[in-house]
Amino acid sequence: MSDRKKRKLSPDPRAAYTDIQYWNSLRSDLLRLSALAESLSKHRPRAKKVDDWLQRADELDHQGVTLWNASVVQKDIADDAYRSACAAMRLAGFRLIEAGMEHKPGIQTLTHLLQLASKAGSSLADVGDATLAAGVLGSAAKYVDQLRAADDPQNAHAQARARAIVLYYSSRMEAAFREHNDGVADFMLEKVSESDQYLSLLTPSDRRTLAGKLLGIGKSMLRSSTPGDPAGNGARDSVKWIQRAFSIIEPLEDAADSGDGQLRRSILRTLARAYFLSSGQDPENLARAEASLQELIESVDSSLDHTSPEYQQLRWMRVAILKRRKAPHAALLEAFCSIIDHMQFLENTVTDILQELRSLGHDHGLVTAIHLHCLQRAFDAQNSTALVYLDRLLLSLIYHCSKGDDHVRAMQDLAQALNLLDAKEYELPKIPTTACLTLLWQFGDRHYHSKRWTDAADWFLVGTHRVFGSMSHISNAKCHRKAALCYVQCGEHAQASAIIRRCPPTDAATHYVALLIAAHQAVAAVREMVHASNFNKKMLLLATRLANESGMKSLLLSVLEALLDASLREGVEAEAEAITLVRCIIRLVLRMMSEPGADLGLFIPMLLRHFSTALSLVTALEKKQNTTVGTKDVSWLWRTAYNTAVQGCSEWENQEDNVSDLFDVARQILQIYTQSPAVDTEADVQMFLINASFAGAAGRVFALRRCESNHAGEGGARWQLVAQEIASCRDFIRTKITSPHSLVDEDVQHAQSFLSTLSVFGVEIACQLKAWSRVLEIIEDTNRIQEVALGTFEAIADVLWVEKECPVDVLFAALEAILHASLDRAALSVEKFSRWLRAICTILLSRSSPADRTKAIGYAEQAVGVLQDHPTEGDPQSYPMDERHWLLATSYNTGIECLHASLLDEAKRWFEAATTICRFVPDGEARSAKVRCRVASGLSLIPLGVPIT
Repeated sequence: MSDRKKRKLSPDPRAAYTDIQYWNSLRSDLLRLSALAESLSKHRPRAKKVDDWLQRADELDHQGVTLWNASVVQKDIADDAYRSACAAMRLAGFRLIEAGMEHKPGIQTLTHLLQLASKAGSSLADVGDATLAAGVLGSAAKYVDQLRAADDPQNAHAQARARAIVLYYSSRMEAAFREHNDGVADFMLEKVSESDQYLSLLTPSDRRTLAGKLLGIGKSMLRSSTPGDPAGNGARDSVKWIQRAFSIIEPLEDAADSGDGQLRRSILRTLARAYFLSSGQDPENLARAEASLQELIESVDSSLDHTSPEYQQLRWMRVAILKRRKAPHAALLEAFCSIIDHMQFLENTVTDILQELRSLGHDHGLVTAIHLHCLQRAFDAQNSTALVYLDRLLLSLIYHCSKGDDHVRAMQDLAQALNLLDAKEYELPKIPTTACLTLLWQFGDRHYHSKRWTDAADWFLVGTHRVFGSMSHISNAKCHRKAALCYVQCGEHAQASAIIRRCPPTDAATHYVALLIAAHQAVAAVREMVHASNFNKKMLLLATRLANESGMKSLLLSVLEALLDASLREGVEAEAEAITLVRCIIRLVLRMMSEPGADLGLFIPMLLRHFSTALSLVTALEKKQNTTVGTKDVSWLWRTAYNTAVQGCSEWENQEDNVSDLFDVARQILQIYTQSPAVDTEADVQMFLINASFAGAAGRVFALRRCESNHAGEGGARWQLVAQEIASCRDFIRTKITSPHSLVDEDVQHAQSFLSTLSVFGVEIACQLKAWSRVLEIIEDTNRIQEVALGTFEAIADVLWVEKECPVDVLFAALEAILHASLDRAALSVEKFSRWLRAICTILLSRSSPADRTKAIGYAEQAVGVLQDHPTEGDPQSYPMDERHWLLATSYNTGIECLHASLLDEAKRWFEAATTICRFVPDGEARSAKVRCRVASGLSLIPLGVPIT
């Protein structure tokens, strides 16, 4: 036995394999020995020779003690085979000692045996021999009963008995848990916990051992709940075990042993984690977790190593609990401050803080307060390395403030942070300063493009703080100029002037901004001067000369507009002068619009306003028959308006309404122009009137289509107005075509094409308004147009065809108009003719009235005529073969129906059409003979509706 006990494990693989075989063989022998010893202990009471048995019992006890002692000599070896052999050695030693036990053992013997059984069972459970462990622990239950029943009047063995019983229960509890026998494990836990008498007798070491076992089981349950137990069942079950562990170690709270404190903190940490993970099933566990962590953190903060990473994890756990519990602002701030106060400023710790703050962006005040506390603690840190991370904290705060909705609060928060750094006499280095300024300018530009001018100016001015002094010689002037431009945009010229004066006078860009501010101030001064009580137009003339000589177009435009307002206030005496000013203003606006980067959204409404003013002036002068205004002025106005509108068609995006308004102004001025006696009304002028009228109406339709696509169902009233405008335009163009000032043939064709297009527009709008009677009127009106384009009726039919609510009679009228136009002009392709004719005949035959059938046979006979004109299949204009078959089948079947209804004359016409069509289909002679035979015989054997084959 001693040789085996002292044998060392070989590092050589082959020798190690031999060692494994050795330990496995030894384990088998020991298990066989333990079985024999167990059998011997059961038959021991039957021994007859007491003296011989006592001697043998001593030998058994001696051998058992030897084996037990041998099993613990090298217990630190991690080899599984060796550990399994040692566990078997303990089992054999226990069984031998049990076999050598006296017939009536005392309390000491029972206590000793129960402890040996508990330890042997624990060893077997540790190596995975759950069956053997359960067997030895189960057989030792009788010793628990005997110990409890043993008489100890002086309580001399009370503590030893309590320790042995508690050790037995805990060992059996541990073995059952490892065997996944939760019922037995829970029962043994109750046994351990229910007897305060036994627990009160345990030594501190025993309490720590028992609490450690309970904590280990709780941790095992907790680990199993995280990856595969999303419901939190494992965490919920672990709470009970960890709570019992804490209740056992709690009486040792005042002990001086530091090991008790470490175990207690470990239990509290694990308990808080279990509460947190199980809070999904029991929300109250969040409060319990917070209380546990609070108690733990208070004990940690008073320790010497309170800044250790392990304790920082506890503080982070408290933050997670507070976030899940949706704790108030103050509690979260206190938790973060505790982390910051006990952390070392390192790359990873600062990153952890900033990443966690991203998830709290909804609470602006909390995130700002944490940033400020971080900045303060960075200065309070005893080492200078914390200052390295000031730029990251400041950049994070700037970004956070940019996301808030309250601009005033954001500026206050930034000012507080920057003043904190300034109070510490700290100046950011150049690289961090550049990063902060870039971010500030980015947010300022964002507000500028969103037309929040004042907010943008505030962001730019933040960049002039003394904290950014390392780059102030470059950045301050730029920040001031950007802010001044913002104030210019919002009309705060005095504020802009005050800010631009802070810039150094040696920079050309500064003088440019100052000039821009002065120009805007001049414009404002001109507007205020016009409304002054002692205003004189000579002042404006001087201002006009000054603006023109200096090339300041914006100022010149403002002066001219002010002159125009003054002239309009003077009344009739200055109307001719006002028209001249309007011409000047329009020419200037057009010149400014042609410049690169011009804001068309600003200039187009201005241009329309001045053209409308010109129209009002010309109309007023025309009513008063004032001849002071020359025809050249009016001619220039309508030609400029017309040409600008034509240019706007291609260059002004999404400005259909404005283009239409400009065309309308051009038309109205042109109409006044043509009424002048000095003007020869030529055909070209009449055509310009027609073009302007049509372009204005078409632009309204295009604008309405775009509006309808963006806001479906919201343009009912606008559709009605556009419908009226289209009707007026049609009447106007028709009047011009028939007027005494006759147009040349080419112009007439253009005008009639406009009428055709307006007809399609009218049908489209009538469909939107569900005005089907109006559709019929438009179709009839279009039929009366001379030289109407055939594509007009096709477009009308296409519009009606996709309208699901279109009545059949309306669609039929459009189809008939197509056919009549194609037959009259012989202009429609045969293929399209066949398709539309099929649709018409289908509608007529579905009605099945005598008049409709008569119409249908008429159309069928017209189709036969077209078929006779285009019989060849290779001809591009040949009648489609599928339509021929359809026409033949329809003619024959309809004839059969009429024959059954005794409508002989009608049936005869259908059969004649069918007979003629047979000549233009494959196997036509046979089909024709079949038709004649069926008709001649008068038979009605063919089922109704079956086409001939």
